[in-house]
Amino acid sequence: MKKLAISAEHINAGVHEKPILRDVTVRLGAGRWTSIVGPNGAGKSSLLKVLCGLWPAHSPAQSLQGEVQLLERPLPRWPRQERARTLAWLGQNETATDELTSYDVAMLGRLPHQAWLASPSDEDHAVVRQCLQATQAWDWRHRPLAELSGGERQRVLLARALAVQAKVLLMDEPLANLDPPHQTDWMLIVRELVARGTSVVSVLHELSVALQADDMLIMQAGRAVHHGACADPATHAALEAVFEHRIQVRELDGQWLALPRMVRN
Repeated sequence: MKKLAISAEHINAGVHEKPILRDVTVRLGAGRWTSIVGPNGAGKSSLLKVLCGLWPAHSPAQSLQGEVQLLERPLPRWPRQERARTLAWLGQNETATDELTSYDVAMLGRLPHQAWLASPSDEDHAVVRQCLQATQAWDWRHRPLAELSGGERQRVLLARALAVQAKVLLMDEPLANLDPPHQTDWMLIVRELVARGTSVVSVLHELSVALQADDMLIMQAGRAVHHGACADPATHAALEAVFEHRIQVRELDGQWLALPRMVRN
């Protein structure tokens, strides 16, 4: 039986008694890249928050039922700092103090590895440098976030997530504001992480990028309607169906792409 990076059993979540996730059960393999896709409002980001433990189950407005396991241990049983070292998160529209420099923002990713109020170690500085260079953000390490473009800011926030060096990395729309060359850089980074044994789960709207993952989880109306290998024809059929056959999956130069299907009225 393959090892699991993260799993969820019978997840039901809602806001103001409106169902958002409906009986979702998923098991995501360790050391693989899983892309989560689906139409707007399918529950993709909500599921990712549940998997990361960020869904406020005790909020009067929000409800949550079911169990999440990280590396086959229930999420609530993880000590906070150990979980922060093991599970990293890059959210949608992430915020950070605009006055902080890019270097300081990336260094925030090292906090789970540091003692309380301790200064960064030589290793922390080395990791931050490596991550900023990997995301091509090193050149503006001394610039505050307020001076950066949307794409530059996103690359700094990615460096922060990478600096955690977590075994499991969850990312919600990580390609926001990135131009095509930097989207390619992001895919290369993900592939390098997976080659080293890291498990990556990403919510993506860019379907052709999502098809480059190992596995694809397809959501619709708060349910997980398909989970399979990206190269599997059944996955292609499910992807086309969930988008009402407005797209078609085709192979080009050994890669699967999602192309628009021109529909005549």
